[in-house]
Amino acid sequence: MRGNDQLQDTMFSYVSPEQRVPQDHPLRPIRKMANQALHDLSRRWAKLYSPIGRPSIAPEKLLRALLLQLLYSVRSERMLMEQLDYNLLFRWFVGLNMDDPVWDATVFSQNRDRLLAGDIAQAFFEAVVKQARAAGLMSNEHFSVDGTLIEAWAGQKSLRSTDGGNEPPATGGGRNPEVNYHSQKRSNDTHVSKTDPEAMLARKGQGRESKLCYAGHLLTENRNGLVVGAELTHAYGNAETHAALLMIEQIDGDHAITVGGDKGFDNREFISEARGMKARAHVAAKKSCGAVDSRTTRHEGYRISQRKRKRIEEVFGWVKTVALLRKTRHRGRERVKWIFVFAAAAYNLVRMRKLAVATA
Repeated sequence: MRGNDQLQDTMFSYVSPEQRVPQDHPLRPIRKMANQALHDLSRRWAKLYSPIGRPSIAPEKLLRALLLQLLYSVRSERMLMEQLDYNLLFRWFVGLNMDDPVWDATVFSQNRDRLLAGDIAQAFFEAVVKQARAAGLMSNEHFSVDGTLIEAWAGQKSLRSTDGGNEPPATGGGRNPEVNYHSQKRSNDTHVSKTDPEAMLARKGQGRESKLCYAGHLLTENRNGLVVGAELTHAYGNAETHAALLMIEQIDGDHAITVGGDKGFDNREFISEARGMKARAHVAAKKSCGAVDSRTTRHEGYRISQRKRKRIEEVFGWVKTVALLRKTRHRGRERVKWIFVFAAAAYNLVRMRKLAVATA
């Protein structure tokens, strides 16, 4: 017998989102770990929100929504709210019932400064790292460090001379006029972006074009490739070295450790400073004018560090492709750093779920 294709709206629904999501769905363990990390931030919420007045949207729900945006590569917060309106899985993860209205996308803009002031992204990241350590998933002796460029939300046409010099004339009119920049030299010493003044011109290598960028830096442990430190700086020459030393200094304990890296860290400043922090620099040796010597490279541990250090590229690949941070959607170093650190925490949650499945 052929079934009826007519749709009849029901007045009531007795099935909750919790019942709709399969028990083996990969988001379930991620949500459990995220909720534990958010629970650890309870005291911070008490300091950020007034005990009186009209109740606001729970910050836990805002952060779970932002976590979904990274996990599912949602391009904007408006699209995130559209998904949250009809996507049952998203409603369950954030903590909304079937009949709960979704909030306006401007809620994120209104709460962003508050979350920045409370350094919530760093606190959430540290809470996730704490869970990984408690589960025995992290090494406390062997690490790797590296950096990458994150393109800023500003174009070359936003550059203006710092001394107020004459700019090339624009032709064509409109929002995006034609400007002839040929024969004009631009550098961080002579020009600054009008759109994002904190972004700096940088390039990945010789012969590559310069773009307005920030520098993102990660410190990972070598056992499972989990992130233990994340930093974002201006894209200047020695940014990788300075950020790496800062993250190494924040490692708990006074025991000896090893830190792997590429040839960019083969310089006397990094190796000598790291040695003062009881860190042996297992960095790739340059063909000439390098600082690492055979006393380091002759050991088997050095070869293991060089093999393990390449796993940090997996984190950068996930952050840039899945979390969509190849080009940031925020302006200003503090805001870009916030989302970069939050993305590192999201990667750890995904990686921890996979490790839990592998060991089950």
